Amino acid sequence: MAKKSIIARQEKREKAVEKYAAKRAALKAAGDYAALDLIPKNASPVRLKNRCQLSGRPRGYMRHFGVCRVMFRDMALAGKIPGVKKASW
Repeated sequence: MAKKSIIARQEKREKAVEKYAAKRAALKAAGDYAALDLIPKNASPVRLKNRCQLSGRPRGYMRHFGVCRVMFRDMALAGKIPGVKKASW
């Protein structure tokens, strides 16, 4: 489980990206890089990190499911993910 402060920081960045998305796009299209530099750095989408929705773990993230490999395995074995079952051959 990731620290609560790291998860909170990530959520704060996500809100900033949403808030400034339209303004950033307009300034980039106009080529006004001086004004673009005045927008907060955390409003840049590049600063976002994919994290597990359940545990906040940054590594082993599976985009299709939005969780890390550890949580995916637990959920799959518990039958909480439809259409996913343990392979056997």
